[in-house]
Amino acid sequence: MKKRYLLIVLLILSVISLFIGVSDISPSDLLNLQSEEVQILYVSRVPRLISIIIAGMSMSVAGLIMMQLTRNRFVSPTTAGTMDSARFGILVSLMVFTSASPLQKMLVAFAFALLGTFIFMKILDQVKFKDTIFIPLVGLMFGNIVNSLSTFFAYKNNLIQNMSSWLQGDFSLIIQGRYELLFLSIPLLILAYFFANRFTIAGMGEEFAKNLGLNYRQVVNIGLAIVAMVSAVVVLTVGMIPFLGLVIPNIVTIYRGDHLKNNLPHTAMLGAIFVLACDILSRVIIYPYEIAIGLTVGVVGSAIFVYLLVRRKAYGL
Repeated sequence: MKKRYLLIVLLILSVISLFIGVSDISPSDLLNLQSEEVQILYVSRVPRLISIIIAGMSMSVAGLIMMQLTRNRFVSPTTAGTMDSARFGILVSLMVFTSASPLQKMLVAFAFALLGTFIFMKILDQVKFKDTIFIPLVGLMFGNIVNSLSTFFAYKNNLIQNMSSWLQGDFSLIIQGRYELLFLSIPLLILAYFFANRFTIAGMGEEFAKNLGLNYRQVVNIGLAIVAMVSAVVVLTVGMIPFLGLVIPNIVTIYRGDHLKNNLPHTAMLGAIFVLACDILSRVIIYPYEIAIGLTVGVVGSAIFVYLLVRRKAYGL
């Protein structure tokens, strides 16, 4: 699939997204917008669209980086404990820094996400049986342990309701002034593009990378830092969007191959398209109410994940 086709689909879905909601606004109304319609578009609909696109792009690229560095097609921020660790960091910021700003919460969440990812990588180094399916199962178990700790401390400090708001991704509360942290993901995506070839070499193994003169540990640390920062920003702003960083890179790999740098634009656009499509479905399936995007992506993403597991040998995954 060529990039221009993905771009056309992305633009079409973006236009559809702008005109779906409880307040009835049609494309023809753009010629004569009332003050209330202008406010709805610029305060709610446009910020929501921007947040969907950025979150979809950044989490998909983060998943691609994780797969490359771990040399496993089924490792992503969802299956490596990264997002669970970021959520734990948000809980800690709520307990310790009660008056923390969103930026401070994001930094704490980033620190925990990075620590959790490093712990997973250390566990990965100690695992001798590096089966394609076994490794993500280890990551899921590690993530559940972190999630259990989060739930325990949330109950102890009467913060379980606060934590539940980050349990599932939800774009319905995105308005102007509550999504701008997501823009931090854009320079991280650019940085990932410039480091793409180094991530590819690092994914071939430490010994091979060092023989080519690459500073293996430095490149891996940069990649993990990008993944941790993106996960922290998305979880804090939107919530947890499961399986996104897992299914999208695998779909791109099926029709594009394994060239990381060439796959990055496709992965980013397809991730945005996937989240946009799921968000539109969430908003129309029980209109005028809507389903949390975390649930929709979780159902669709898990179905695709199971299919990829069953067909992994046929696709060479």
